[in-house]
Amino acid sequence: MKKIVSLAVLTALVAGCMDMGSKNDATYGYDGFGEEQLTTTDNTLNTNAYLMAAAPKYYIGSPYKIEDVQYIPGEDLTYNQTGIAGIIPVELNGSKTSDGETFDSNQLVATSKTLPLPSIVKVTNLDNGNSVVVRVNNRGPFVNTRIMDLSTAAAQQIGLNGTAKVQVQVLSNESIAVKNATLGETTKPAAAEPVTVQTTEVAPVAASGDYSVQVAAVYSEDNANALARELASYGNAVVVHEADMYKVRIIDLDAANARRVIDALRSDKGMAPGLLKAGKWVNADSI
Repeated sequence: MKKIVSLAVLTALVAGCMDMGSKNDATYGYDGFGEEQLTTTDNTLNTNAYLMAAAPKYYIGSPYKIEDVQYIPGEDLTYNQTGIAGIIPVELNGSKTSDGETFDSNQLVATSKTLPLPSIVKVTNLDNGNSVVVRVNNRGPFVNTRIMDLSTAAAQQIGLNGTAKVQVQVLSNESIAVKNATLGETTKPAAAEPVTVQTTEVAPVAASGDYSVQVAAVYSEDNANALARELASYGNAVVVHEADMYKVRIIDLDAANARRVIDALRSDKGMAPGLLKAGKWVNADSI
């Protein structure tokens, strides 16, 4: 008989993993949560057949809130974030993940609050430099202090006992390949250079600088344009087209205005925007 884990047990296990598949799909998702670009020397770690296998479904999901913090999943092939990682409770063995797989703590798998499922990421334990490539196939962990939980097998490979600070970096080519395998599509080449399109008709707030605040990544150009128009009062809102995504950004900001925009979007809209400086991800709270 399949083991059933109650909601109370999941809560007692420090909110490990949670299937958000019952929610309606959203049209857009934020993809900047305190990201910072770190130096890496290896983006081609070996992956096994399981990591690259097609999933039952490709899942992004709709926006949701946990403890008054809003998370809006989205696709971002430049995702490169640092934070605390933990370990998925083995009691969840046999439960269904958000993309329809069966969780197995002996597989190299992980959870994420916002990444598409499945995605392939490289996780580096910043305490010892050990890395592992894992398949992200479930939502979680639903505690604000952690950005990812790893299976027992993955945790062992990087010497993780309990929690540790890690770098989580999406492997773009592998993630595209596993997405296409799941959707039954031919693998597409890497994304071309982005093309910026001005979409707002309202005069933007006067600003000039190297900073850009990324608000959302959406699949629908119409939705991206609508969101950019809605946010025109915050600054020069534009849409950047990358691969099959339309990314809404407020551009040409100096440090002071970028800080003002980030704070305003958080307080007014409940958003969690990302921050770029000269096209490179930086921590949104570093200015």
